[in-house]
Amino acid sequence: MRLLHDTNLRLRPSILTLFVLLTVPVFIAIVAVNYVSNERIARDNAESLLKRFNVEAVENIQNVFEPIKSLVRSAAAVGSEQPEFFASKRSVAYLFSILQHSERIISAYVGLTDGAFRQARQIDPAVEIQGKLPPPGTRYAERWIDPSLRAAPIDHYIFLDAERRELGSSEQTTSYDPRARLWYRTAQQTGAISVSDVDVFATLGLVGFTVGAPFYQDGKLQGVAAADITLDDLSSYLADHKVSPGTLSYILDHQGRVIANSERSKTYASHAGRVELQHVTSLGNELPAVAFGFRPRGDEKMFSFSHGGKEYVASLTTLPASFGKKWQLFVVTPLADFTSIFAEHNNKLFIFGLIAIALQILIIYFLSSVISSPLENLARKVTRIQDLGGENLPPLHSPIREVALLSRAIDTLDTAVKSFSAFVPVGLVRELLESDQKLELGGHSRFLTIFFSDLEAFSSLSEELPSQELLLRVSAYLEIVTKAVNEEHGTIDKFIGDGVMAFWGAPALLDDHALRACFAALRIRKSMAALNARWEAEGSKPMRIRVGIHSDAVLVGNIGSKERMSYTVMGDGVNVAARLEGINKEYGTRICISHSVFKEAGERLCVRPVDDVVVKGRRSKVPIYELVGAYGIGEEFEPDAATEKLCRMTRVAYEALMSEDFALALERYREILIEYPEDTVANEMAKRLVATETTPRVQRQMSR
Repeated sequence: MRLLHDTNLRLRPSILTLFVLLTVPVFIAIVAVNYVSNERIARDNAESLLKRFNVEAVENIQNVFEPIKSLVRSAAAVGSEQPEFFASKRSVAYLFSILQHSERIISAYVGLTDGAFRQARQIDPAVEIQGKLPPPGTRYAERWIDPSLRAAPIDHYIFLDAERRELGSSEQTTSYDPRARLWYRTAQQTGAISVSDVDVFATLGLVGFTVGAPFYQDGKLQGVAAADITLDDLSSYLADHKVSPGTLSYILDHQGRVIANSERSKTYASHAGRVELQHVTSLGNELPAVAFGFRPRGDEKMFSFSHGGKEYVASLTTLPASFGKKWQLFVVTPLADFTSIFAEHNNKLFIFGLIAIALQILIIYFLSSVISSPLENLARKVTRIQDLGGENLPPLHSPIREVALLSRAIDTLDTAVKSFSAFVPVGLVRELLESDQKLELGGHSRFLTIFFSDLEAFSSLSEELPSQELLLRVSAYLEIVTKAVNEEHGTIDKFIGDGVMAFWGAPALLDDHALRACFAALRIRKSMAALNARWEAEGSKPMRIRVGIHSDAVLVGNIGSKERMSYTVMGDGVNVAARLEGINKEYGTRICISHSVFKEAGERLCVRPVDDVVVKGRRSKVPIYELVGAYGIGEEFEPDAATEKLCRMTRVAYEALMSEDFALALERYREILIEYPEDTVANEMAKRLVATETTPRVQRQMSR
């Protein structure tokens, strides 16, 4: 019978697979197209918003300074028309009007060419002025320095509340000279209104910019009018105006140093009155440094890059030349801020599609099961027939007549095959089922391992036990042997009364057939020991087994007639294995193996040499060994220290025996008996050596 191969298609999975192959790619294509389209829309939207933000931000940055520039121009114009105005207290109200014109202005002041200085400024009540805190409630201060009054200029402060009511005053000598300050020198050098570089406001202890404008009379410089704004004010603007929640914005100078940032983090330090700005690549945040490295070198302002598995869009825009500073607006925004809505939509579409496909699969699965389930059950039964060991499946009842007939035919086939395998080696039956070979007479030579076992003193036991009890006990023994042989992939050849013949290496090839046969023998010995312990506890006599194992080239195949044949092995190797099983009786051993078995599997076996014996039909002697344990198949099979020592002592005695130094051999066997008085092998060999010494003409009659 030819069974279906595993490569044949199954009906129900085929239907489901076909549906999936037709539906899922279309669904994936829709999702992919939708995803790509949405991403493109999101990217275009991000770039469009970024461009708009750049335009608006540049305009707003200029607008931050333009009103202040206008106020400073007006102050400079007043100074040009009335040079003495800013030298008098009359200018204080005017300076306060400039200060209160915009929240961005923290100080408005004028420095004159003679070193005079007059200022209206905001006050932080928590910051000391001239070594002490201002009076409580102080909001503003009027400050002036008049170097013409004394040799050492006096720095005067009048503290004012929010309504500009006087709260107190303070004064002390000072070395402050407005003409030496950056804002004064910048306006003087440019000769027009200008924005200074970042500087420390000496009067405020803050860092920021100064908008200054010189004023002249008759072409001669009279002084400089100025107003201050801080870096924090620009950072606040960037923080309050973002393209998206994850956007990072920076105002950079022409060298890439950070003037302001949307994170409101401090990016500058003041040392000895000088300001040091951090470069955008040296911030604690890695992202702006990476983005700055991807900036285009040409005129292109917009660019994209990837970092940390995320996509970003960035721009680097230079403020117009009319601004007077080569500042740059640097913006980095994550594309995910724009794609999140689309991603959510795609996820919903994907989940909905998966649910729809799952529902369709369930419906198709149910419909296909109505058709395929009976056929799958029958196919499962056929597979169980091939296994030869599985449990019988319940009969299939189908309303479809053809399926019901097929089910009954398969049940009949199952019964026939299992009955056949009870009398023929299971391996052979499985090989016949899996191949196209016909059952024919004939065989071939193969090197394999043959196993014989029987029960010790079985004849005496059969006379003592009732027939039914004897049958049960023998059946228990045969079940142990059969299980061990099958577990090690051997083939039971036949049961010969209380004996069992098995072999390894046919019909299926096994590279380790000798090792598996030895493992099976050890498993049988262990299981029989447990069974005997139970019988002895019940008051019954134990049953001892003897095993012989030999590896050789033998003839294996079908013998008999066309009407009745048997799959077995034949040859001299079979006789040797049978002889080894019987020879256990002479030496008191339980498992006896030949030298060929030892050569095949000795490295994993614990054995000791017994003797060289003559087998009927062979001229040469066969070295035999007692198998006492094995390594690597379980702790229960590992030999203990005493057993390993016994093996070593036996090998030493055997070497003397093989050297025909019988006296030394006898001495060593007697040493074994001193330490192991129950050892049957040493006892038997000592007896034979004693007999050899008493028969001078006989060199060593060891043949039986």
